[in-house]
Amino acid sequence: MADQQLLKILQPLIDQESLPSSYVRTVEQTIVPLARHVQALVRTGKQPIIVGIHGAQGTGKSTLTLFLKEILQAVYDCRTVNFSLDDIYLTRAEREHLADTVHPLLATRGVPGTHDLALGQKLINQLTQAGPTDRTPVPVFDKSMDDRSPKELWPEFEGRPDVVLVEGWCVAATPANNPDELAAPVNTLEREEDPQGIWRRYVDECLQGAYRTFFDQLDTLIMLQAPSMDCVLEWRTLQEHKLARRQGGAPEEGKNPKTLRIMNDDQVARFIMHYERITRRCLAELPSRADVVIAVAEDHSLGLPSFRKVDGDMP
Repeated sequence: MADQQLLKILQPLIDQESLPSSYVRTVEQTIVPLARHVQALVRTGKQPIIVGIHGAQGTGKSTLTLFLKEILQAVYDCRTVNFSLDDIYLTRAEREHLADTVHPLLATRGVPGTHDLALGQKLINQLTQAGPTDRTPVPVFDKSMDDRSPKELWPEFEGRPDVVLVEGWCVAATPANNPDELAAPVNTLEREEDPQGIWRRYVDECLQGAYRTFFDQLDTLIMLQAPSMDCVLEWRTLQEHKLARRQGGAPEEGKNPKTLRIMNDDQVARFIMHYERITRRCLAELPSRADVVIAVAEDHSLGLPSFRKVDGDMP
């Protein structure tokens, strides 16, 4: 598709996301091939195709998902709905209960064990079984308030989709290969706040159970591959700054604007420590399992997609 045609379709999203017009080249070279890959799966007749999109914090999962969805619908006529694992977090009250009964670190959203997988599965089941006029509410989580949005504010998807996009930092993550891996802390958070390993063992048990079942239903997996944990921390810090600006003010060092739930840089660094163990594991082993790998450069630019060959593919 020519640049001008793509630009006409995607310009509203480019403006909405404050991206340069040159982003259309990224779309053409990186995201259009993904759309073709998904469309080929749709043609197999399964409905809907469930696509997992994995990427560490700040890799641009949400942006890629937004553009992939638009291209699938506008160019390839594939009815598409998307949701993030971030939108099926347990409520604050539910996480506070886990904090009281299992480990205090479970009050912080993000790690396996803090998602409402039953809600996510109910959503997928409803979409899969929907009739032409059925309307399925899609959950929304308000990060600025650290709680789930009221159900009356959830958008609704009408009918049965051809494609369901599921994105999240721990999509397709696996548990430790050996329980001994969990013994030694990987950062200050684990060493000082989980010295007995109760929290990290709980998270790993969740990955062994309900999360594995949930991820097993993915028909294809796309990975946005960050270059390093240092980049993940830098990108996640920038994300928080952007959230603060949208909410009306940047976070100040030493202050915690509780009414907005915005983190300062030190708080972001601690926040990222919750995810470091699993992020490092995913960076090490997920590229060999993903169906498509897209390298993300330090400047946030996306490389060309690398498609995993399967038996029967031509060399």
